[in-house]
Amino acid sequence: MAASLLLNLGARAMNATQGAINVIGHNIANANTPGYSRQTAVLKTALPQFTGAGFIGKGVQLDTVNRAFNRFLQREVQNSQAQAAGDETRVINMRRLEKIFPPGESGLGAAMSGFLNAMVDVASRPADPSARQVVLGRAQEMATRFASAGRQLADLQAGVVTELQTSVSIVNQLANQIASANNEVARLQGSGHSANDLQDQRDQLITQLSKYLAITTLEADDGSTSVFIGGGQRLVLGAQAQQLAVHADPYDPLRARLGLVEAGGTRPLDGNVLSGGSLSTLVTFQDEDLQDARNFIGQLATALSMRVNEQQALGLDLSSPPGSGVPIFSVGKALALPASTNARDPSGAFISGVQITRVDAAFLQASSYTLKSDPAAPGTYLLTRESDGLVRTVADGDVVDGFRIDFTPAAPGPLDTFRLEPVAAAALDMRRMLDQAQGIAAASPISAVTLVTNTGSASVDAIYSVDATTFNLANLPADLLFGTANPDGTVDYTLSGPFGSVNGVWRPGQPLGNELGVALGFELHLSGVPRTGDQIQLIATQFPAQNNGNVKAFLALQGANFVGQRDLGGGVISSGATLNDAYAAAMGEIGARVQGAEYLSQVSTQVAEQAEASRAAEVGVNLDEEAARLMQFQQAYQAAAKVLQVAQTVFDELINVVR
Repeated sequence: MAASLLLNLGARAMNATQGAINVIGHNIANANTPGYSRQTAVLKTALPQFTGAGFIGKGVQLDTVNRAFNRFLQREVQNSQAQAAGDETRVINMRRLEKIFPPGESGLGAAMSGFLNAMVDVASRPADPSARQVVLGRAQEMATRFASAGRQLADLQAGVVTELQTSVSIVNQLANQIASANNEVARLQGSGHSANDLQDQRDQLITQLSKYLAITTLEADDGSTSVFIGGGQRLVLGAQAQQLAVHADPYDPLRARLGLVEAGGTRPLDGNVLSGGSLSTLVTFQDEDLQDARNFIGQLATALSMRVNEQQALGLDLSSPPGSGVPIFSVGKALALPASTNARDPSGAFISGVQITRVDAAFLQASSYTLKSDPAAPGTYLLTRESDGLVRTVADGDVVDGFRIDFTPAAPGPLDTFRLEPVAAAALDMRRMLDQAQGIAAASPISAVTLVTNTGSASVDAIYSVDATTFNLANLPADLLFGTANPDGTVDYTLSGPFGSVNGVWRPGQPLGNELGVALGFELHLSGVPRTGDQIQLIATQFPAQNNGNVKAFLALQGANFVGQRDLGGGVISSGATLNDAYAAAMGEIGARVQGAEYLSQVSTQVAEQAEASRAAEVGVNLDEEAARLMQFQQAYQAAAKVLQVAQTVFDELINVVR
């Protein structure tokens, strides 16, 4: 019996040690496998055997194989991976967006300056067809660049939708694989031992999923791990997986939203609760960065085209007979987009409607707006400017930020909402409308003549119409007579004509004819200083081919602050920006966002790497440690074999004695 017990001791020791060596070999083989967690063989003493001399040990046995796992570090890896993947996605898309705002000669700023600068030659030679043709060529180039930028933004939007669809497909596959792994883990859990490798694979799938969406996990008693997104929305619950879907934005079908597929249809996910991961970042990029870029470019295209067309209409072209200039540019329409959930009639058409019309280019903002009914005051409506969150009460026919709001065919209902985009679609459809060079309205309808008897140094620098509503040829001819020169450099004057007589004070650099109290719809700019008794006659232009007054108004647009003015209330108007300053500000804003995204991406990537390094340090395979343990159990195996050899010898001796 003693020999038999010794044989069992050796055999048990060899089996247990062989199992430990197998586990160590498994660790070494998977040292470089992503997501693999170190496994450890757990040995325990076998139940002893009772004899008359007490309990005799029966050796060792392999109890189970444990997996090194730290739930806190695993969660840190998942969270940091979500943040890093989201930041990397934003950097990639922001760099694409930055290319649409190039500096230098290839940028929109250079195209706008080139168009206005081309007017210089027309100002020198108003009747020269070649100079006029150059203006048309620069106008075409500028319109083409704006339209190209609009198309690039549209392509970028389409790319975001495609990337969302591709990523959602991957997320759904991962969710199904996690659910399948949960099913296998729960099935094997009944054996009393953990399916270590299967759990590693499941955790690796969850980590891959976290790159697309920020997730939270919850472990169940059966060993399964449930996955939740978006503030508690279940994606995987045990062996069941929900499916994500990409559906159209309720206002704009070209934009995308995320939703969960349920029995009753697709339930939209609130973008505010989706944080981290590439999917959330793509939605944010679409809603904020890309939309802001469309508004930036659209504001420039609209402000420039409207202002140029307005000034063009105030001049005279070279047609026979001369007439007011026709528009040079056209841009995309202002859009009022109804929500898909708005009330409809039995035929499916929307009951209510909103139309917006641009009326003042200077006050148009680079922003979109949301219009909805005011729940506290039925019949009134709240307009939210998305760029800064300003909320105002509006009614039918109100003019806000340079555009008019009209309710047609009916006012919005209590639950109806609209998204207003005054400028977002302007650049995409920008075109040059004028094809005939003689159609450029270079001449001003009003001319100024200084008398030869004047003794001062004042001369006419430019005179042109600035306001079609107040300028009237019936007010001509008119005489401008300068009176007393004042010590502060100003000069009194009297302007008389069919409209009567107006007295005022001229200051150097101040235009005459459109200042407060003398709004006659034109501006007269002087060079030099008039003296007492100097006189200037204002008459209707008789020879448009020799007049360059309106061209000088075009040249003045370069230095005019007519982009993005704001009515601050109380009669206070904030100064806007010039065309070049507005474009430079847009480039600076995009550049700052790119730099911020790059910095955040670097930081989050380092954090993710550190989190993974911390997890690997605790649960990963250390080859030096495994080699030492391999030698340890190799020696234990040899010793167990020696015990078995001794037991064999003892058994043989006993047989010999019996013989």
